[in-house]
Amino acid sequence: MLKPDAGTREKDKGDYPVDRQSFADNKRIKFKVRFDYRGKPKPARFFFGGRKTEDVAQEIREQQVTLWRNLPLQGIFVEGIDLGEIYNLYDEELDDEVAFAPLELIVYADTLEDLLRFIMREEFRRIEIMEPPSLVLNCRDVEKLLFRISEIMQKRFFTKGKVN
Repeated sequence: MLKPDAGTREKDKGDYPVDRQSFADNKRIKFKVRFDYRGKPKPARFFFGGRKTEDVAQEIREQQVTLWRNLPLQGIFVEGIDLGEIYNLYDEELDDEVAFAPLELIVYADTLEDLLRFIMREEFRRIEIMEPPSLVLNCRDVEKLLFRISEIMQKRFFTKGKVN
């Protein structure tokens, strides 16, 4: 295979008009994803030990932040983590207020399939693709994406069937 500068003398890294690392990053998908972690209240035992939903939501979010920072995932690079303000909503099923702790991640992924790891979670709320400005999928890419979605859904149904 020919080098991009075939037929010319060897250049120093500083002589290239575009940094090779940033060029490689342009092939990656940069996106912002938001999760809202729900604080499920824990009942008190013997008049003490109960915890507020805000505290539970914040603890769950802190555990997830630690995982996102320290867990190496192939094809994924977490660039930034933004913690939002904890908010409360009324839950009709519980007939009580429930706290949510938002978390936004700015992530680079190698492929569109890697995004599924984020959007197939219960806590997922929204995604914004920041780079590239447009994506072109050929038939093979769509087939791989649909196959991966099918695998994830089958695993979920299988695990729910085992639990029930």
